Amino acid sequence: MTGPASVLVVGTGGREHALALALSRDPGVTEVHAAPGNPGIAAVATLHDVDPGDPAAVAALAARLAVDLVVVGPEAPLVAGVADAVVEAGTACFGPSRAAARLEGSKAFAKEVMAAAGVPTARSWVCDSLTDVGRALDEAGSPYVVKDDALAAGKGVVVTTDRDEALAHAATCDRVVVEEFLDGPEVSLFAVCDGTTARPLQPAQDFKRIHDGGRGPNTGGMGSYSPLPWAPPDLADVVIATVVQPTLDEMARRGAPFRGCLYVGLALTAAGPRVIEFNVRFGDPDVQPVLALLESPLGELLLAAAEGRLGEVDPPRFRAGAAVSVVLASAGYPESSSKGDVVSGVDAASAHDGVDVIHAGTAVPDGALVTAGGRVLSVRATGPDVATARAAAYAAADEISFPGMQRRSDIAAEPLGVVEGAAVLDG
Repeated sequence: MTGPASVLVVGTGGREHALALALSRDPGVTEVHAAPGNPGIAAVATLHDVDPGDPAAVAALAARLAVDLVVVGPEAPLVAGVADAVVEAGTACFGPSRAAARLEGSKAFAKEVMAAAGVPTARSWVCDSLTDVGRALDEAGSPYVVKDDALAAGKGVVVTTDRDEALAHAATCDRVVVEEFLDGPEVSLFAVCDGTTARPLQPAQDFKRIHDGGRGPNTGGMGSYSPLPWAPPDLADVVIATVVQPTLDEMARRGAPFRGCLYVGLALTAAGPRVIEFNVRFGDPDVQPVLALLESPLGELLLAAAEGRLGEVDPPRFRAGAAVSVVLASAGYPESSSKGDVVSGVDAASAHDGVDVIHAGTAVPDGALVTAGGRVLSVRATGPDVATARAAAYAAADEISFPGMQRRSDIAAEPLGVVEGAAVLDG
């Protein structure tokens, strides 16, 4: 079985850089393209100035380049129907259709699917008014979990013991889902799906809050690590059987088979794994350490999923050891971001053994690397165990600086991975 010789990665962030890196290191892949990409991706791929949210433009680029596979990274293009346009134009695409992407595009829809499929998850209330929200908060109790029903770039969730804060967040949204709080460490599990079959990747954990110890507002993620020595060894198999496969079956029954990555955000509660949320793409930064440890060819896996023949290829294999990613964020993040600040030290950090500097929000407007987003870079390192990989990531991160840079100092610190994760205010 062969994989794709040429791949087009759609998107601009750290997830897309990590995917492009992994594909460039796949011996079967000879060409990697990105639309539009970023300065880091440019080192391993040919960039094309195409709007990633324009289905027709992406499909036309894929056809012009005659690539074997398109991999759509972010959620917004998937919800906009980019995968549909690419497939209709005759190119294989790893990423769900617009109809299947509703699993992330609408929290209420995801909850409806989970209920129909018998997936273990938190009780929830869909609210269209602040009066409804108030009633739901009273029934759910504290800590309060309030989620924007629509896409919010990973920052649409508030978990708080302050009822006024929960109501204030709801007031900024058109529609919200209020959920009961799930008590237990959080885990990210990515399942590669072809509509009927799913293959799990290695579990990871990320850290959402901006400050050490799980304090401050939620972000898109300030760091991550894999594997999780404290997680049950059969966790992936259990989640495939109780969460992913029932969801695939239900989506197929609804006429919207799911092909792509189903991200399952889990809380490991005393009653077993419970779903916090679904995403319809690889999460960032939590997929970064997972891809660093992937030993089998990524291209072959993704192409098989896109073509509906996942059962014909071997399950993904992972090398021994661990990987840790530490995010470097700009001043003001997550409420805002500082753009145009000069970044130094990337070359020195990249020179460390086993380290990749992954670009998320960078630009090179006048020949100098500058900040161009909230999460600017991730420093990813591998090692024989979590502690070694963590030390290597922070040593390399120490080389990088820019005005107002923010980073956490406790990513993957043990036993923090259990203690802080158990609070779920961070996870």
